[in-house]
Amino acid sequence: MTPSVRLRDVTLRDGLQLTGKLLETGRKVELARLLLDVGVDAVEIGAMARPDLVPPMANTLDVIAALTPQELQRCWVWTATPRGVVRAIEAGARNFQYCLSVSNQHNVANVGRSTADSMAALPDAVDLVTIVGGQLELTLATAFTCPYSGPVDPQRVLDLVTDDRAAAVESVVLCDTLGQATPPQVRRLVERVRAVAPDREIVFHGHDTWGLGVANTLAAAQAGATMVDGALGGLGGCPFAPGASGNTPTEDLLFALQPDWITPRAFADIVRAGERVLAELGEPNRSKAAQGARSTPHALDWLIGERLPA
Repeated sequence: MTPSVRLRDVTLRDGLQLTGKLLETGRKVELARLLLDVGVDAVEIGAMARPDLVPPMANTLDVIAALTPQELQRCWVWTATPRGVVRAIEAGARNFQYCLSVSNQHNVANVGRSTADSMAALPDAVDLVTIVGGQLELTLATAFTCPYSGPVDPQRVLDLVTDDRAAAVESVVLCDTLGQATPPQVRRLVERVRAVAPDREIVFHGHDTWGLGVANTLAAAQAGATMVDGALGGLGGCPFAPGASGNTPTEDLLFALQPDWITPRAFADIVRAGERVLAELGEPNRSKAAQGARSTPHALDWLIGERLPA
């Protein structure tokens, strides 16, 4: 049995960042609202990343400003510095992922500073978010493997989670950035983080590079993760992690987990939303569940038939 977990769709951040294409603000807002309205628990709407390095994130502040305070209560923004937190707060954001890499080499490539420097700035980010009554997650990229240095020692993850400077953080995101982890590895790491930080929520962010995205997510949920990330059609990857491909597809996670709110109609709406945004971006649809939903034999309620012509 898989415990009940919440799903966060990360299409608008981790999904888009590798495409190199800027989706216009209104379209991003439309997609965020569709996902929230259909029942997805949370949506990652952008990143406070340099637009010259990650062009698809250039209009993140505009997206934040266009959403209502009620909508923003279920939306998350990726940050890597206190300055990024300040700018997002000024636009109206309240939920933040403060990201650093367990691997020092990847942290330098990803955010331009050492892991130690990122940790040193974490308390300032915590203070800023606390003042506005928001939430901040400690997001640990390369929690399993690093594209530059290889396998990551799990003890490094535990050391960051239990660092005194992270004491006020209520949740931790464990990222399989390269999609190279296996279910036993995911289960063991989640269990070890739970053991040293029993009061923290654990979020699992998996990629599907090696085809184990859904299996790893289920293993994380069974080990105690209470939120998991996915992107429509398996879109995405890290531009600073060679070998990292798409996220675990949201559609596949929904079909596997089948949370209480999902219905065949809601699932069909999500499949269609994924197909539309992928077509706009010229990206392939990697979701097996979306492909299955387009099967012709109608032996299952989840089937929605052939794709309609554009």
